[in-house]
Amino acid sequence: MKQHSTAIIDPKAEIGADVDIGPYAVIERDVAIGEGCRIGPHAVIHPYTTLGPGCRVHAGAVLGDAPQEIAFSGCRSFVRIGARCILREGVTIHRGTEEDTATRIGDECFLMVNSHVGHNCQVGNKVIMANGALLGGRVHVGDGVFIAGNSGVHQFVKIGRLAMLSGVAGASKDVPPFCTIHGATINKISGLNVIGMRRAGIGPADRSEVKRVFKLICASGLNVSQALEELEAQDLAGPAKEFVDFVKTSSRGICQMG
Repeated sequence: MKQHSTAIIDPKAEIGADVDIGPYAVIERDVAIGEGCRIGPHAVIHPYTTLGPGCRVHAGAVLGDAPQEIAFSGCRSFVRIGARCILREGVTIHRGTEEDTATRIGDECFLMVNSHVGHNCQVGNKVIMANGALLGGRVHVGDGVFIAGNSGVHQFVKIGRLAMLSGVAGASKDVPPFCTIHGATINKISGLNVIGMRRAGIGPADRSEVKRVFKLICASGLNVSQALEELEAQDLAGPAKEFVDFVKTSSRGICQMG
């Protein structure tokens, strides 16, 4: 371990091999940092936070602080961050609200400057949050999602795999997989993230089937219940079934074409 002389590390913290800890960083008790991590100057890592191997935490990030919820009792709860994540300057990630609950970040996520992940969020792998992107409490974010700068996601919202929110967008309803949300709007789908689907290895036939299902649910003039009823008799599979299953299980309702 390489530790700057001004860094403060609690003896009860677990620090892996080849970890580099910068000036004035604070690492409290009951923290576990995986091998090869880099902790920048003035970063603060609070108790019950785990970082997987190969993470980079930049200056001024605060991980594992208490949730911003008035009812929080001070119980033991967690932040679990996967491997090879990049957390840029000023990132904040808050721990769970209830006893033994956790806020989770997957592997290879990139959280840019001043982005925020609220209590009990569940963030998948390879998620990108640009500068100033905000997740309220208990948001679920699927793998490969991109949330652009200064976008906000309301508490309890679910965002499906490979969805994309454009800059200054807002979502207070669920965002189905593969969909894109208009910039500077709330709950307005603009289309499908076709480029993201291609990059994720979703082939032409599956993309075409997702497009067909998407049009029926979001752009056919049918309401969601009617569209789902029409799809019920169809033998869907793969990403198209993933899309439909997401819509079926949405408790907040989904964003619609705008």
